[in-house]
Parts: sequence; structure tokens; C-alpha cells
Amino acid sequence: MMDPELLGDSAKLEVRNVGGIDETTVEFAPGITILAGRNATNRTSLLHSIMAVTGSDDASLKADADEGRVELTVGDERYVRTFTRTNGTVTTGGEPFLDDPEFADLFAFLLESNEARRTVARSGDLRELIMRPVDTEAIRTEIQQLERERSQIDDELDELDELKPKLPKLEQERTRLESDIEEKREELATTEADIEALDADVDETREEKRELESRLDELREKRSSLEQIRSDIDLQQESLESLTAEQRELEAERDGLPDAPMGEHHELDDEISRLRERKEQFEREVSDLQAVIQFNEEQLDESGSVATHLDDDTGSVTDTLVDQTVVCWTCGSSVKQEQVTDTLDQLRAIRQEKLEAIRSVESELSQLKEKRETYREHQNRRESIDRKLSDIADEIEDRETQIERLRSQREELSAEIETLEAEIETLESDDFGDILDLHKEANQLEFELGRLESDLDDVVDQISSIEEQLTEESQLHTQREELTEELRNLRTRIDQIEATAVEQFNEHMATVLDILGYENLERIWIERVERTVREGRRHVERTQFELHIVRSTDTGATFEDTIDHLSESEREVTGLVFTLAGYLVHEVYEMVPFMLLDSLEAIDSARIADLIDYIADYAEFLVVALLPEDAQALDETYTRVTDI
Repeated sequence: MMDPELLGDSAKLEVRNVGGIDETTVEFAPGITILAGRNATNRTSLLHSIMAVTGSDDASLKADADEGRVELTVGDERYVRTFTRTNGTVTTGGEPFLDDPEFADLFAFLLESNEARRTVARSGDLRELIMRPVDTEAIRTEIQQLERERSQIDDELDELDELKPKLPKLEQERTRLESDIEEKREELATTEADIEALDADVDETREEKRELESRLDELREKRSSLEQIRSDIDLQQESLESLTAEQRELEAERDGLPDAPMGEHHELDDEISRLRERKEQFEREVSDLQAVIQFNEEQLDESGSVATHLDDDTGSVTDTLVDQTVVCWTCGSSVKQEQVTDTLDQLRAIRQEKLEAIRSVESELSQLKEKRETYREHQNRRESIDRKLSDIADEIEDRETQIERLRSQREELSAEIETLEAEIETLESDDFGDILDLHKEANQLEFELGRLESDLDDVVDQISSIEEQLTEESQLHTQREELTEELRNLRTRIDQIEATAVEQFNEHMATVLDILGYENLERIWIERVERTVREGRRHVERTQFELHIVRSTDTGATFEDTIDHLSESEREVTGLVFTLAGYLVHEVYEMVPFMLLDSLEAIDSARIADLIDYIADYAEFLVVALLPEDAQALDETYTRVTDI
């Protein structure tokens, strides 16, 4: 984005060995700068130099030079683009204004070869042109990521909803346990009081009593240990069941994963490599074609071309062109300038075909990479499942071993308890029967009390855990709302760009037509429609921009026409307004301060002046290349450059 502090500063451009320029320095004030002059005065080369230093590749090194340089100074900021020829190959370097010039190439650098202008003229795909710089794939990827995050939050909220009904039951269980504990404590206190009362009558048999109490304490400890072992067995059994269920789920998931033979992986890698090489070949061909096209444009410019104007009364192209020939700079023979122009058009068409081929290869590359990534994800998931299944198998084996050990301990303790109970029975006598019963009862009450307290601790922990999780519910709902809003914005972003582009074009087109006053041309507007198109074997819905042209007859009746029937002037104006819509929709004015205009000869001088005045409101620096007679129609206060 352009630094706001740079706005209002002048700009200085220094060029050496670019296009047809040996060396020049030009200063631009904010507003309109007119490059006035005849052909072969390096006006186009200067525009290409501006494009080069802002990041565009649509510029070339001077044919007889090995090094070239463009330097742009705006305020305190300096930007440089260098050209170096080595073994016949030109490489670029430096630090240009933009890292990615795509928006500027399409919507700010409006030379004759500008793709947006030419697309309108040949009834091309306007919607594709507007949306090309928008990374729709990145938007879709972001949408998928946000959907996954929202789904995860939904799962967490569902879990909280499942926890809510458990809370009242757990609180009831806590109340019950607290009540039971209180009752057990009262029973134990009563039993211990009874024991103390009987202890006063059996002082003389204290030794026997201690032996019995020792046996009873040992019995209580072993019963507690037995109960703990039983609880441990239950926990191990639950864990074993959970592991077995998880093992079945993972095995089912692994069986459901598609097989991806390694041979197919290698085939994909080979195909991706082949397509990359093909893309690189196309890019080299495009680069070579661009160099040839620009060289011929410059040579044609230097040879002198004939500008044609619209008749001020009719608005149509003049019927007669000045018969002019040029000397072919390849064979030295005289040829019609029109032949050279036709050849250039053919080269531009070939370059456009190559660019479309590059986009096609990029699309195929993207699909193959996605397919390869899917294969890799399946393979990684399979390997992850295998590792987890191995870990689960080891853990199952460990749980089973622990269960066997615990069962063995349970049997040993049961046998020891039986032995203790038998010993205690032999120690009992009629004199100590009551106190022994009381001690047994006290031991049992203490054991039951311990178990109730342990159960209460578990319930309290569960309640605390649920209450802590429920405190996150409000935050989760807020996060979900924010994600939903982001998704809504992303899903409508493409629609908003399309709708805004159509709105901007229609609004500006209506204003410009009113300003320029074309006769019998009532309206030019774009309609955004949905069309069913074929993609491979599928039919899908796609948005398209349909250009409508409405004319009127001398009687006032209106009818719809096609762009093929527009005059050259009308087509050029339509193309420029379309690029202006793209310029505003994508806010290109925040990316680069320059807008460049060239090849306006098809429009008459008065209309050129009106059109430039209109466009000037939207660019910091508007640089226009004009013939002297066209430049005269503009306000004399505008900066003029006549010597390059």
C-alpha cells in the first residue's frame, strides 16, 4: 500500500538505456503530466520506464546497451530497477515500488497493449479480468480453516450441553453422600462409646483384648486393601474396554482409507515436474514475445506512424488513412505500416494465448498438487493410525497383565482374611463376645465411612470440573459468533467485488457518456448474470459479466447493439472506463501513485481533454502521452514534457 505521507510529493524519474532512451531525467508534479510530441520521441519508452521502476516486466533494455537503470524518487523514498544483459539474456534487479505489479499492469498502466483495454475491445471475459488478481483459492482455504475452527467450538459446546444435565444429579449425589457420612459418623461415635463403656469392666483381660484388637485392626486393613484391589480391577476393566473400542474405531478408519500405491505417487511427481517445465517454457516464450513486441513498437514509433482522429461531427473513424510505408528493420524492404501493425497484433494474440496456456497449466498444477497432498495426508494418517494401534496393543497387553496380577492379589487377600476371621473366632469367648462384636462393627463402620468420603471427594471433583468448563461457555459462544461473522464476510467478499465492479463501471460509464456526448449512444452497461458452463464432464454455475450497448434511432426508438458495431473511439472509451472501475474496486490508487495513458489517437482532441480531466480525479500522478495537436486541447496549466 502506498505510504500516505508520500501523497502530495513530487516525483523524479531518472532513466538510462531503457527502450529507446539513452539518458533522461523527468520531474512530475502531482496531477496531470502531458508527454507531448510526435512519434519517435520516446514518449512510450518513458511510460515503460515508469512501469519498470514500479515493478512491471513490460519494459526492455535498449538494444545496443548491456546495462540499464531506472530510478524513481518520491518524497524521501527511492526505488530502483536495473537491467543487465549477459550472454544475450537480460536480467532485472533492484528494489522496485511494487513486489507484485499485477493490479497495476491491469488497471493503472493503460497503454495500447493493456490487457483490460484489449479484452473489452474483443468482447473477452470481463469478469475473469476483474477477479484475476483476487486469490480466490486463498479465500476458500481460509473459509475451510474457519469452518474447522467453528466445528471444533460446536463440538465443545455440545459437550458442555451434555454436561449440564449431569450437574443437578451430581449435586443430589453430593447431598446424599454428605448425609450418609454424617449418619455413619454418628453410628461410629455411638459404637465407640459402647466400647469405652465395656472397657471399664474388662481391665483384667487387657492383654487378651489387645491381641484381639490387633487381629481386628489387621482384618480391617486387609478388607480395605481388598476393596481397593476390587476398585482397581474395575478401573482397569473400564480402561481395557475403552482401549478395545478405540482400537476397533482406528482399524475401521484405516480400512476405510483409500489405497495410494507408491507408483501413483511417483507418477504425480513426474507429471508435476513435467507441468512445471512446460510452464517455464511458456514463460520464456512470453518473455521473448514481449521483447519482440516492445522492440517492434519502439521501432514503429521511431519510424513515424499516422494518427487517425474522429470526426467531431459524426464521432466515427475517418474513412481514409494516409498511405504511409516504413522500411522493414529486418530485411530493409519497404512495407505498409498496416502490415507491421497487423503482425504486432498477431504477436500480441500469440502472447495472450501463451499467457492463457500458463494459467491453464497453473490450474492443472494446482489440482495435481492438491491430489498429491491428499495422497500424502491419507498416507500420513495411515501411518499415524498404525503407530497408535501399536501403542494401544501394547497398552492392552499391559492392562491385561495388571488385571491378572490384581486378581491374584485379590485371591491371596481373600484367603488371608478367611484365616484372620478364623483366628479371631478362636479368640472369642463368652466374656468378650459383646466387645468383639462392637469392635467388628466399629471396623466396618470406619471402612464404610472411608469409602463414602472417597466417593464424596470424587463427586466434588466432578462438580468442580463441570462448573469450571461451564465458565468457558460464554467465551466459546463469542468466539463462534466472531468466526461466523468472518465466514460471512469471506463468503460475500467475491460477490461484493463483482457487484462493486459492475456498479462502478455502470456509474462511471453513464457519466462519461454524458460528458463526451456520443450521438445515438444511449447507454453502455454491464449486467452480472449466472450461466451454466461446462467444466470437464460437469456443468457448473458461473458468474459472468455481460456488456450491453443501447443505441437510439433518429425517431427516438432504442435497440440493443454489440461492441463490434461501436466506433473505435467508443470502444477505447469503454475499455478505459472498465479499467477505471477495476482501478477503484481494487483500490490500486493505494498501491501505486501513477496512472499511465497512451494511444488515445482514436478519440478526438476535445473528448481526450474531457476524459483526462475526468480520470485525473482518481490518480496522484496521471501521465498521458499525446500528439501536439491533441495536447493543445488540454488546460495550459498542466505540466508538459516535450523533450525526453
